Amino acid sequence: MKKVFILPLLLLSYNKGYSQQWSANTTPTYPELIAHLQQLDKQHREIRLYNMGPSDHGLPIYLCVVNGAKDSLKTFIKARNNTTILINNAIHAGEPDGVNASLLWLEQWIRAGKPTKSRDGKDDFPVIAFIPAYNVGGMMNRSSKSRANQNGPEAYGFRGSAKNLDLNRDFIKMDAVNSFTFARIFHALDPDIFIDNHVSNGADYPYTLTYISSMKERLAPTMQALTYESCIPILKDYCQIGNFELFPYVELKGATPESGIVAFNDLPRYAMGYTSLFHSLSFTVETHMLKAFPQRVQATLNFMNSMIAYAISHSQEIETARTAAKNWAKNQTSYAYNYQLDEKQVDQIRFKGYEAIYPEHPITGLKQLGYDQKQPYEKYIPYYNHYQAKDSSSVPKYYIVSGQEQAIIERLESNQIELTRITASSIKTIEVSSFIVKDFKAPSKPYEGHFKLQNLQVDKQLITLELKAGDILIACNQDKANFIHAVLQPLAEDSYLTWNFFDSYLQQKEYFSPYVFKEQIAEILNTQPKLKEAYEARKRLDLKFANDEWEQLYFIYQNSPYFEPSFMRLPVYEVY
Repeated sequence: MKKVFILPLLLLSYNKGYSQQWSANTTPTYPELIAHLQQLDKQHREIRLYNMGPSDHGLPIYLCVVNGAKDSLKTFIKARNNTTILINNAIHAGEPDGVNASLLWLEQWIRAGKPTKSRDGKDDFPVIAFIPAYNVGGMMNRSSKSRANQNGPEAYGFRGSAKNLDLNRDFIKMDAVNSFTFARIFHALDPDIFIDNHVSNGADYPYTLTYISSMKERLAPTMQALTYESCIPILKDYCQIGNFELFPYVELKGATPESGIVAFNDLPRYAMGYTSLFHSLSFTVETHMLKAFPQRVQATLNFMNSMIAYAISHSQEIETARTAAKNWAKNQTSYAYNYQLDEKQVDQIRFKGYEAIYPEHPITGLKQLGYDQKQPYEKYIPYYNHYQAKDSSSVPKYYIVSGQEQAIIERLESNQIELTRITASSIKTIEVSSFIVKDFKAPSKPYEGHFKLQNLQVDKQLITLELKAGDILIACNQDKANFIHAVLQPLAEDSYLTWNFFDSYLQQKEYFSPYVFKEQIAEILNTQPKLKEAYEARKRLDLKFANDEWEQLYFIYQNSPYFEPSFMRLPVYEVY
């Protein structure tokens, strides 16, 4: 493995002379941020600021591109054809570390002479793209109180968007206008690397910055190897040069780190879970809330520098791994989902922490968890970083989505899924596998604007389907297949079914009057011998059923020609 122990371009010595404006305990407002970037756009032809589309707030979401081309069209073509890094800032606007770090990085790059090659001249500089602040509504909702446990800055934005959505849960359901703009940005760039900058809550420990990497079991084999055998080990080397230690995100298994930490399950609803579906090398950065804001910003900047250095020295390896991953996605024969933590496979990881203490609080009079920084320790703790897929499905040749489902078609098109629309001249009747929902549970309280369905039971049934004009046909042999399966397989963790896109199909529309229908049941049973046999058997074995007229009549009605075929049948089909 090639290791570079001196960053090819971005040495931390460039920190000297940084603007105090970005390295102090303050962060810019959204208007200040955009005004500053617009000024850089005017002053430096290598830096371009693009209005990429609207936000829920109404103000636009911008993209700042460094080392692009002469115009926007050529810039995005260059990004798709070369190594490109996309950095997302302020998806939670109360966590602005990435905002300041990106501004510092721009100043660093300008002061270094705006280089476009490595120091030895052998390697090209990647295209660097920043979303300066993604959650525009949150940026405009500014205060100094909403992050109760966070050490700076003096004022900052709010976690929720203008619609009070957590945008880092919205990448599949796309309730926010922001999510459509993000999809436009992401697919215009097709970034090789994606970084989402955050600030964490949780336990106290010495690390300033931790990272979340994509769940390895969900990745294509080449991306798994690139992430865990190449990128992370080299990032750790680079970060040591920057005088900070890179450590996995501290997701607690129990009350304190001694009970172990868990590898985060980056579901498709999250930014990095979404981007990894398209085979981007994806990371979430989590700086520690209790560290001072300037310290957190510097750690975020160091991580960005390290990742850019990795991209410079390993561009061919990255491109090769992604190309292979896209081909892998096209040729999958089965799709695994519903990953569960494997608690039987436990590794050990050396952790630096502080002793947990439980002093009595003078006001509540109760013992409360705390961490004593005067009692640091370094020890091995359990590390649960293995997952097993609970379910899998065979990959069909095609999916069909009924044309009336415009909300779903709009989301598929926004993610540049290749699809074919059925026209009047191409209408035909075909045999398909149909999804029938047998049972589900809905929570009593909403989650991110939805009553997300749980405990789903879905069966398949072969039927003959007459296509109609407007229906869409989606081939599965495309490099975005992982996204297609993630949203259209009904039992997948973040499928459109779970996010309530098909709720209208889960409600029965027609019923019967018992006093009329009971006069018809003899004819129904006589013409359907198997139904009659099942009815008589249940009546013999089920005392409650035998004494309940409605249950008996509904059983017959449900299995008769009078029962509506659309009930619990999803408008999504598979063709094998």
